[in-house]
Amino acid sequence: MYRRWSLVRQGKLNLLRFLRLQGAPDEIAKGMAIGIFIGMTPTLGFQMLIAIFVAIWLKENKIAAALGVWITNPVTAAPIYALEYESGRRLLQMAPLRFPEELTFAAMKTLGWDLMVPLLFGSLIYAVICSIIAYAVTLRFIPFFKTWRVPRWPRRRTPKI
Repeated sequence: MYRRWSLVRQGKLNLLRFLRLQGAPDEIAKGMAIGIFIGMTPTLGFQMLIAIFVAIWLKENKIAAALGVWITNPVTAAPIYALEYESGRRLLQMAPLRFPEELTFAAMKTLGWDLMVPLLFGSLIYAVICSIIAYAVTLRFIPFFKTWRVPRWPRRRTPKI
């Protein structure tokens, strides 16, 4: 029955690959924290490259860093960035963003700064908090997951003739 569910099977295989990452728990946890940190910043399109480059530079786990970036995926990116923008805007005590009536270069330039400054400020705050939490949780659970035995798929019994 499960063999027909290729998406479920692929998810299980990817989970097994993640659980069996080679390296010390500290190295994997640091790689995950790097990925989460980069994933919380508004660097869409370049997040995975940046995370792998930083993981190589700091000599941490590159696969865990690449996986951590997926905290902002197509489903979660909009709510995360909206929360980061609103938090940054309130902490910097800036007025809410208003779209210009005319789309001139100067208006778009002002709009860009009014959007990016609070978004960057809020994203750095959430990136630090989330990466610290991700490091602690990953470091705590890696030894448990390394010893965890995932059951095999049920096998279809063929009648003996």
